[in-house]
Amino acid sequence: MTHAEQSLADDKMRAEIAKLLAETKQVTVMTFVTPFATAAGLIAATATLVKIFFP
Repeated sequence: MTHAEQSLADDKMRAEIAKLLAETKQVTVMTFVTPFATAAGLIAATATLVKIFFP
């Protein structure tokens, strides 16, 4: 393998690693944000229903 081919392979590997890191960050954020948003919505809906039916 020539130096140019090795350099190209290294660049491709770095690009793939960067892509995987970006995807991992997105999945990590969604793992924490989605349950929090769901819980907040459920709490707000419950509070609204309680206010409506139990003034």
